[in-house]
Amino acid sequence: MRFYLVGAGVIGRTHAAAIQKLQGEEEIEIKVADPNPQALAGFAELYPEAATYSDAQTMLAEAAKEDDIVIVGTPPFTHCELSKLGLESGRHVLCEKPLVMNRREAEELLEIAARNNRQLGCCSVRFLGLPKMEEVKKLLDSGVLGDIYKVTFVYRGQRSRPGVEYQPESKWFLDRSKSAGGIVMDWGPYDFSVINDLLKPVAVEVAAAWTSKPQTQVDPVDTVYDVEGHVGAMLKYHLNNANPVWVQYERASCTHGEAYYHVEIEGTLGAVRWSPYFETDQIVYTCDANGEIEEKVSEVVNQSEFGMMDHPVYFFYRKVKGLDSQAVVNDQAVFNFLCLQAIYDCAETGDPQHIQSELRNLIV
Repeated sequence: MRFYLVGAGVIGRTHAAAIQKLQGEEEIEIKVADPNPQALAGFAELYPEAATYSDAQTMLAEAAKEDDIVIVGTPPFTHCELSKLGLESGRHVLCEKPLVMNRREAEELLEIAARNNRQLGCCSVRFLGLPKMEEVKKLLDSGVLGDIYKVTFVYRGQRSRPGVEYQPESKWFLDRSKSAGGIVMDWGPYDFSVINDLLKPVAVEVAAAWTSKPQTQVDPVDTVYDVEGHVGAMLKYHLNNANPVWVQYERASCTHGEAYYHVEIEGTLGAVRWSPYFETDQIVYTCDANGEIEEKVSEVVNQSEFGMMDHPVYFFYRKVKGLDSQAVVNDQAVFNFLCLQAIYDCAETGDPQHIQSELRNLIV
């Protein structure tokens, strides 16, 4: 099986490490393209078995095989053209998050993937499939929470802006024309992969949304800085054969307010709270016991050799092979992206936004 990495930087090397873990299942070839000779040389030192190229077009010029996978690990403004190149070469494409820059690019890639009968996947799946996520799913499916009516999904960081406090050398994070946006496009892909994986909506309405850009005394002044650092939205999730669920969403990479997180699903018979991310592996389930609150705490640790940074490659590989997989591909990948776009559109226009689970039914 052949993997074609576009981008030899940090994330490309992370994907290569995940690919190496698949070596026991079958023979794997790694090829990588990057116009930066220093990045390419650094990659070759770590993975001397990889074939290196100075551009993706040359790398993809050879005849495609049925299970070839291209992985796009470059800044967002390049995602559409490079993914298009991969799909039109006859290969499946796994793209870093955010999937694309806007709705038009999302629709274009989905059409190309369908026309070429290829899988188009997004790397926003890193936190899916973890044992704690699967345990929360079991609680939801068991019915012990009763009728779900509200989800709270809040992550507030005070100083964690990409391009400022995090990876300050990568100023493209701060330029919306290159990054597609701020915290919505940085962590939103993960957030809505998690929320949509749990609730499996047939439609989502963004009823209200806002964005803001809190200021600090270290804000860069020598570069374009036009992305948001704080966002909030109220979303109405429509589920199959169930009452709608309200989702209270908030994300901040910069706020002068308190830093905290709170992720909880509330139902008429109980509630569950946990962290989908790094903070804890604890799951707290609360319910009623004879008129008193009863709390049950469990800890669910991931013991798989495939960690969350391996998940995009591992899940997509299984999807291409026709195996059970948590990969987010094609319609679902685009649907998740459109949830992010709808938050921006609602915040900018003040009008509610509606997204159907199939792109052709999208209500603009």
